[in-house]
Amino acid sequence: MTTSQDKTFVLDNDHCLYNCDEISHFSPEMLNAEYWQLRNAITGSAQGRGTTWFIGVKHRNKPTQHWVLRHYYRGGLIGKVINDTYLFTGMKNTRAAKEYALLQHMSSLSLPAPKAVAYRVTRYGIFYKADLLSSRITQATDLVDILSKGSITDALWQNIGATIKRFHDQGIYHHDLNSHNILINDENEVFLIDFDRGEVRTDNASDVRWKQDNMARLERSFLKEQKKLSQFHFTNENWLNLLTGYNK
Repeated sequence: MTTSQDKTFVLDNDHCLYNCDEISHFSPEMLNAEYWQLRNAITGSAQGRGTTWFIGVKHRNKPTQHWVLRHYYRGGLIGKVINDTYLFTGMKNTRAAKEYALLQHMSSLSLPAPKAVAYRVTRYGIFYKADLLSSRITQATDLVDILSKGSITDALWQNIGATIKRFHDQGIYHHDLNSHNILINDENEVFLIDFDRGEVRTDNASDVRWKQDNMARLERSFLKEQKKLSQFHFTNENWLNLLTGYNK
């Protein structure tokens, strides 16, 4: 979906869409990390398939805007051969356009997720590369980091489950629902992030399994971190509390 705040910008091989409520003066270079490095606006980074950049945009008379800049990289075996290039089958089918539209849709539903800021798709013949700017959830930490340092309350576990249920009730499928993609802020509010390859799914009798699969994937991610980390505060009782919140 697009909204009245969305503006298109096309220059040479770059096709961009940006939220003019977030960006007043847009240029495609804003989808490059170097643009922000030159302006001393990089506030941090995280490593995954590539580097995710955290950006702080300062204004004279407005609060600082906190954004996340991410380049799209392939995963799995194919990602070792074709790092960040995708077959172009239409702008609406690109990874960036789909995630941007999903973020816009979730924002319209007031779901606790990042807001869409801008995306860029750069064409190379029948292929493309892409980048996304989204809002950053401030004063928040991912659940793995939290659980590696200590336990959380039963009420917070239930809140995590209830938050996931809010997304599922709206048909929001998270392609990679794992413990790293759950953030808790300093007021114990729960957020979900990283909706690449996510989508809106129908909720009929023949298509309810995706929710169960989503939750099973999340449980596996907790068990994986439990095996990997020397200290990780996760128990079966914690999982049951999460499910209690989910099933309320």
